[in-house]
Amino acid sequence: MHAYEAIEQSLTFIEEHLTKEISTEELANTVGLSPFYFQRLFKRMVNKPVQEYVKLRRLAKVIENLKSSNHRILDVALDYGFSSHGNFTRAFKETYGITPESYRRDLPMLNTFARPEVSMNYVLVDEGVPLVAGNIVLEIQRRTLEKPEIYLGLETEVRISEQMPAGESTGVDVPGQLWKRYHMEKVSIAANLNTAVEMGMSHGEDTVQNLFTYFAGGLVQNIPDRLQDGFVKRELPAGEYIVCRVEAENFEDLVTVSLDQAGKYLFGIWLPRHNLTTEPFSAEKYYRDLEGMACMEIWVKPLPLKNKG
Repeated sequence: MHAYEAIEQSLTFIEEHLTKEISTEELANTVGLSPFYFQRLFKRMVNKPVQEYVKLRRLAKVIENLKSSNHRILDVALDYGFSSHGNFTRAFKETYGITPESYRRDLPMLNTFARPEVSMNYVLVDEGVPLVAGNIVLEIQRRTLEKPEIYLGLETEVRISEQMPAGESTGVDVPGQLWKRYHMEKVSIAANLNTAVEMGMSHGEDTVQNLFTYFAGGLVQNIPDRLQDGFVKRELPAGEYIVCRVEAENFEDLVTVSLDQAGKYLFGIWLPRHNLTTEPFSAEKYYRDLEGMACMEIWVKPLPLKNKG
C-alpha cells in the first residue's frame, strides 16, 4: 500500500463515522500505522491535523443538514459529536465567522472544508488524457481562442486570505454570494445573454491590499447600447490557454468540491510540473445546457516559470 492510499483509506473511515467518536489511535490502527507516523503523514497530505480535519468535516455536514432540514440546531450539533450548544457555536463561529443561528436565518454561501482527493497529488496526466478521481473526471488541454468572448455580469473585491487556497479556507464564500446575487438580478439583462454559458473570472490580484476582483456573469449574444446599473462588461481575451475541463455528478458538487479539487490539481501539481505559471487571471466557464452532465472549465494563460515575477 502506498502512503497516500493509507490516508485515503482513513479519510473514507472518517466520512463513514462522522456521527461517532473518532480517535486518532483508531484511525492509525485501521491503516496499520503507528499513531505518531500516521499523524505526521496525515498532516503532510491533508494540510490539517487529524482532529482539526474531523471537526471541519463535521461542521461541513452540519451545514448541509441545517440547510436541508428543520431539525433543531442543538440536535444536529449533538448528532455530529459536539458536546453542547456552546461548544458547537464557538467552533462554528471560529470557523465561519458567523453563528449557526445567523447561518440558518440568512443561508449565506459558505466555504466548507471538502474531503480531499489525496491521490491526485501523485498522478500526472498528459494533455488530453482524462484523470478519474473520486466522483470527478478531469482533463487538461491547450486551446486557442480565436476571438474574444464578451460577458455581462457583476463583480466584487475579494480578500485573498479569506478565499485561498481554494477548498481549505473557511468562511463566507464571497464569489458564491456574488453568483447568488447575479442569478437574482440577471433577469434585467436576460435578452442580451446566451444562457447556456456563464463565466466567473478572477483578475487584478493586488497582493499589497490582499485583494482580487471576482466577476460573475453570462455570455453576451448581443451587446446592449448601455449597461444596466451595477452591471459590467468583461472579456475573455483571444489567445493561447491551458484549459482544465471538469465533469461531476451534479452541478452543486461541480461548483464546490470538484472546482476546489480541479484548481488544486491544476495550480498545485500540473502547471508546476510542466514548468509553467500563469498570468494573474483565471476564468471558470460553466456550461448550463448539457443534459445528464455537470461540466465546467478553468481557463488560464500560461507563462514559463522563468518569466515569473
